[in-house]
Amino acid sequence: MSSYDAPAGSPGGSGQATPPPFEGTEPPEDSPARVGTIVWGLIVVALAALIIISQLGIVALNGTYVAIGLMIGAGAALVIGGLLSARGRDKEASTGKS
Repeated sequence: MSSYDAPAGSPGGSGQATPPPFEGTEPPEDSPARVGTIVWGLIVVALAALIIISQLGIVALNGTYVAIGLMIGAGAALVIGGLLSARGRDKEASTGKS
């Protein structure tokens, strides 16, 4: 008999395993979207849009310049997003005591 099984003669003792109660734990809170996830999503969308534009022949694109531009933009977005995220965490963690 496992530690989760109720004895056969006890009420509700059907022999099926029941999960242990979770005492002192709270359900997970909704976490905000991570900066990296948003930046990578934007990179994928931008690449898809650029591929569509180049295939339609609207604009001729140089792949090297596109890659450099995306890397500069993604790097700047990650740095700025990280700084803003850290600034937000600092406000939440402060107790007001100095």
